[in-house]
Amino acid sequence: MDIDTLTRAQANAELAALAQQLAGANTSYHTDDAPVMSDAEYDALKRRNAAIEARFPDLKRRDSPSDVVGAAPAAGFGKITHSISMLSLANAFTDEDVQEFDASIRKYLGLGADTPLEYTAEPKIDGLSLSLRYENGVLIQAATRGDGSVGENVTANARTIADIPHRIEDAPDILEVRGEVYMSHADFEALNGRQQEIGGKTFANPRNAAAGSLRQLDAEVTRARPLRFFAYAWGSLSAPLGQTQWQAIRALEGFGFSTNPLTIRCDGPTEMVGHYKAIEAQRAALGYDIDGVVYKVNDLALQDRLGYRSTTPRWAIAHKFPAELAWTILEGIDIQVGRTGALSPVARLAPVTVGGVVVSNATLHNEDYIKGLDSKGNEIRGGKDIRIGDLVQVYRAGDVIPKVADVDITKRPDTAEPYEFPDVCPECGSDAIREPGDAVRRCTGGLICPAQAVEKLKHFVSRGAFDIDGLGAKQVEQFYTDGWIAEPADIFTLKERYGTGMQQLKNREGWGEKSASALFAAIEDKRKIPLARLIFGLGIRHVGESASNMIALHYGTWDALAQAMEDARGQEGPAWEDLIGIDGMGTVMAGSLVGAFAQEAERASILRLVAQLDVQEAVRADTTGSPVAGKTVVFTGTLEKMSRAEAKARAERLGAKVSGSVSAKTDILVAGPGAGSKAKKAAELGIETLDEDGWLALIAES
Repeated sequence: MDIDTLTRAQANAELAALAQQLAGANTSYHTDDAPVMSDAEYDALKRRNAAIEARFPDLKRRDSPSDVVGAAPAAGFGKITHSISMLSLANAFTDEDVQEFDASIRKYLGLGADTPLEYTAEPKIDGLSLSLRYENGVLIQAATRGDGSVGENVTANARTIADIPHRIEDAPDILEVRGEVYMSHADFEALNGRQQEIGGKTFANPRNAAAGSLRQLDAEVTRARPLRFFAYAWGSLSAPLGQTQWQAIRALEGFGFSTNPLTIRCDGPTEMVGHYKAIEAQRAALGYDIDGVVYKVNDLALQDRLGYRSTTPRWAIAHKFPAELAWTILEGIDIQVGRTGALSPVARLAPVTVGGVVVSNATLHNEDYIKGLDSKGNEIRGGKDIRIGDLVQVYRAGDVIPKVADVDITKRPDTAEPYEFPDVCPECGSDAIREPGDAVRRCTGGLICPAQAVEKLKHFVSRGAFDIDGLGAKQVEQFYTDGWIAEPADIFTLKERYGTGMQQLKNREGWGEKSASALFAAIEDKRKIPLARLIFGLGIRHVGESASNMIALHYGTWDALAQAMEDARGQEGPAWEDLIGIDGMGTVMAGSLVGAFAQEAERASILRLVAQLDVQEAVRADTTGSPVAGKTVVFTGTLEKMSRAEAKARAERLGAKVSGSVSAKTDILVAGPGAGSKAKKAAELGIETLDEDGWLALIAES
C-alpha cells in the first residue's frame, strides 16, 4: 500500500509488524549468523519503516528499527551498576560559549578574571563509551555507559581489544579506567570490504561499526573486528592518579593505555579555542571520527569543588564542531499536543541527509518562531516568516531534534500563504489559549484531552520516572486506546483486571504468557518507588527531574509533601513561605506544584496512585558528624572566599537545607558584606548569625 494513503491505524499496525520482522532479521544475522533475507530486502524494509515514521512521527516506537544497530543486547548481556555514574557533557557551539564556560567556572570558584586557571583540551572521539575496572592490577569487568547508572557487561568482548591491557603493574588496588571504543577509517573500510566479499551487511559509519562489534554476543566476532580504545577519564580509585587531569592522563599512559596525542594544556579560553581550530583544520586527516573538543579544568581539587549538575559535570564542556546544514522543502506543518497541553508545531520536510542522518521533520518551536519573532517580539531571520512550500535550511548541532534555521524567500511559491496557528486543540477541539508571558499556546481540555492524557502516561513510564520494563510509549498508547488504562493508578491494577478471565493480556496480539507475566512483574517491582521519581513521574508543569530531587530532599517523605501542599493551597502562610524559600524554587514552579494538588480531579488521581505504592523516603547523604545536618541555612550579602553557588552546594553536602529567605524555621544566617533586610529579620527572630569566617570555622571539622 502506498504510504501516502495509510491511515493512522494501518500505519501503527505496519510499524509493529516491521519492528518484529526486522528484529528477527537482526537476531538471525548478528546472533545466529544465519541471515533470513538479503541485504537489499532488509534495506527496503528499513526504508519503508523510516518513511512511515516520517509521515507519522508520533507513532515511532520505542523499539524502532531506525534506532537499532545489530541485535538488542538485553537478552545476552548482564547489567553492571556503575559505582560512579558515567555522565554526559554540556555542549558549547561558539567561541562565546567557551568564554561563558570559563566565566561560569571563575564565578563559581570566586576567581578573578586575571587569576591563572589551566584547562586540558582533547579531541572528542565519536565512539562508544566504556568503563574498565581493575582490581589489584587485573581487569575484572568492562561495562558500556548504558543509561549512565547501569551499563551492559561486555567484559569478554573488551578483553579482545588490543589497546586494553588484561593486567597492569603498579596500579592502585582499585582502578576504573574510562574511555572510548572506536574504529579507524582505514579499518572501517577494510571491514566493510570483507563484509561485502562474504555477502554480509556493511556498516553505515565507523561509530556504528564499533558499537555493533563491541556488543556482539559472541566475543570471537568482536575479536575479528579492528576495535581501538582511547583512555581519557576514570571512575572509582583507591588512590589518586595525580593532582591534575594532565598528570592523571599521563599516569594512565604509564599503565599501558593509549591516550590521545592531541591532548594539551591551555591557559584560558583563547588557547582553548586556538587548539579547537587547529584540531578542526586537521580533522579529515586524523584517521578516526571526532565531533568536537572537550575542555576540562586541569586541577582535580578544583574539579572536586565544582562538582556536578544533575546530568553533567560543571568542570568540563564539549565544544562541538559547527552544525551541519542542508536545504529542503517544507511540505507541511503538524501540530502535536504535549502532556502540559502545549501545541508544538513540527515541520514535515522532504527527506534530506544532515550530518549522516536522514531528516524528515524538525521543530518549529512555537507560533512566534514561525512568524519570524523571538519570545520578546523581536525579529529573527530578518523578520522572514515560514510558510508551507518554502525552501528551508535545516541543521543539527548536538541536538537529537533537527531545527529550521532559515528560509529562502526568493524561492517561495506564489501560492504560499502565511501560516495560521490553530486556536483550538486538534485532538479534542477545546480552546487553545496563550496566556500573557507564555511562549506557547495550550489546550484547555485538561483530562478530557486524549493527547494530554496519553502524553502524561508516557511521561509517567519514562526512564527518569517509573521506568517500567516492557511498558513503553507504544504499549501505553495501545492500552489507553483500548480503555485499559486512563491514569497512572490503573497501571498498578492492570494484573487484577486483565491477568485472569476471558480478556487477558496474554491473549492480546503481540503478547504471550511470558511477556505478560514479565510486564506484571515489572509493574510490581515499581510499587516501591523513591519519592523523587514519584514527583517527577506526576508530570507537573515546570517540575523537572532536578527540581523533583530538590523537593524530595526538602520534604523527605510523601506524607510531609502532601500535607505541605494542602497547607499551601492558598499560596500564602507558613507552608507557602517554606516552599518558595527552598533555594532554586521560584513562585512559578511553586504555584504549579501547589496547583496540581489543589485541583480536585488531579489530586484524586494522585491519591489513587499513591494508594498503590510504597513511596520511599528521600535518601540524604551520610552527614554523620556534620554540625549543620538537618539545619536550615540562609546565605546573604557578598561572600568573599567562595561563590554563593559553591557555598550552597557545600552546605547541602553536609546535610543542611539551604533556603532563599529568612523565617522562624531558619537556624543559621551566614551574612557577608552588604547584608540587608535578611540580617535585620534574623536579628529580630533571634536567629544565629555568622560571618563567612565563622561559617567556614563551623564546617571546618566536617
